[in-house]
Amino acid sequence: MFKKLIEILLIVPVLFGFWYCTEKLTDNKLENQPPETNLFIYPDDVISQQPSRIELHWQGDDPDGLVVGYYYSWNGSDWEFTGLNSMEFALRIGANDTDYVFYIMAVDNNSNGIYDSNIDRNGIDLGPEPFNDVNNNATYDDGEEFIDIGDIDPSPASQQFPIKNSKPEIEWNELTVLPDTSFPIMTFRWNASDIDGDESISKINIAVNDTSSFVSIDGTIRLVTLRTDQFDTENPQMEILLNGNENFIADSKLNGLKFDSDNRFFVQAEDISGARTNFISLPDTSGHWYVKKPRGKILIIDNYVINDNSKSFYKEKFDSLNNYSMYDKYDVWDLIGNPVPFRNITFSETIKLYDGIFWYTDNSPDLDLASTSIQNYLNSGGKIAFSLLMPRSIDLDLLQGFLPIDSIETKFITSVITGADIVPDNNYNLYPALKTNEPVYIVRTFVPSQTSASALYHLISPQVSDNDIIGLKNNDDNLVFIGMPLHKCDGIKGGVLKLLDKIFIDEFGLGL
Repeated sequence: MFKKLIEILLIVPVLFGFWYCTEKLTDNKLENQPPETNLFIYPDDVISQQPSRIELHWQGDDPDGLVVGYYYSWNGSDWEFTGLNSMEFALRIGANDTDYVFYIMAVDNNSNGIYDSNIDRNGIDLGPEPFNDVNNNATYDDGEEFIDIGDIDPSPASQQFPIKNSKPEIEWNELTVLPDTSFPIMTFRWNASDIDGDESISKINIAVNDTSSFVSIDGTIRLVTLRTDQFDTENPQMEILLNGNENFIADSKLNGLKFDSDNRFFVQAEDISGARTNFISLPDTSGHWYVKKPRGKILIIDNYVINDNSKSFYKEKFDSLNNYSMYDKYDVWDLIGNPVPFRNITFSETIKLYDGIFWYTDNSPDLDLASTSIQNYLNSGGKIAFSLLMPRSIDLDLLQGFLPIDSIETKFITSVITGADIVPDNNYNLYPALKTNEPVYIVRTFVPSQTSASALYHLISPQVSDNDIIGLKNNDDNLVFIGMPLHKCDGIKGGVLKLLDKIFIDEFGLGL
């Protein structure tokens, strides 16, 4: 009995202690601990002036739960949610170096399990909980996934970043290579960039010869075409075609061009803070860019690859047009020996300087260039005559881009003999007869367009079978095409000179 009493007395204190501890656990629950946030950058060094693109990293720790994401802000008022632990930011600079402060605070999973249309933590209104807007209606709908926001770090990590403005960089585009000599039309392209973001480039400054007299254009422009038709002044002004587009011309014009002299073009980039690159020039001091003033109404386009007497032949004929009155009143452009950068733009604008064109080629004509430029030239009032041999293989669609033909003979004539006759069509009996004075290789006849052109010349030769049309004239009287090299068709003395005189003086009206 006594032994039993001792055992009871020993057990009671144990039970009482257990009850006491249970009451304490029940009545005094431990509160949830909010997460803490750490912010750092790589490399881990002293924060000094940074470029305006910066990568930041952060990490959240929660002693009694899990971190589900972060809210960040660059002003302490507007907050964005992210589930990432690092991001790259592009910070716009102002007119001067700028200080920014970044805030980041971790979010834990001590949440209520329902979607909240507005959450407020630590006195900060964070708006609705982030959700996956499946139907893109900007409203949370039942069933859409959302981030259930719990407790948030009451003391966000922060860091001040002094952002240093960086000067832009500029260089010539690799395709911008100036010829030694050109007419007063030229296209330039450059590459410009800024570590602060290319959008921070506010101006491009361009100049000809004198950098103290530059014109500023929009900072997004990377290509310009300069042109002028002011040939009666020593101080011509040049129009600036932005991106080479006829429909976008800068309000200001560029001064400084010198005719029949060497010139230099300068370009400079400027950002929104006023920081500028040095001017770069083309050509540099080791090169030359000689700009010729057009001498007359006619341009001869030399597209002839073979080295024969063609250059001297056509010079002699055009010097003699209209009884020598055209002597040296025309220009010659050697497409093979003097190419230009961005040729489609530059070529199209250059030929507009002239009222008439004579384009002669061998079997390697630049059909791409002709197809992209000639119709616009004709539409602007220009007139053109071709002496053009077609290549062995040809894209008819490309040819029809500038010539009014319905078809070409698929089988070319390997060789037209010396003495073959080239006679005018009956409808054009005032045109002179021609005769080959040496063999002509790889010749094609063709069928003119039934709606916009008519036969002008026929080839009479043993090698010609069915179709014999070798020349045409369009119905608008502004295009003549001869599918033979005229300098090999002067077997009748004076025949080619009479033809050129007939086309350019009588038909085109380009005499003095």
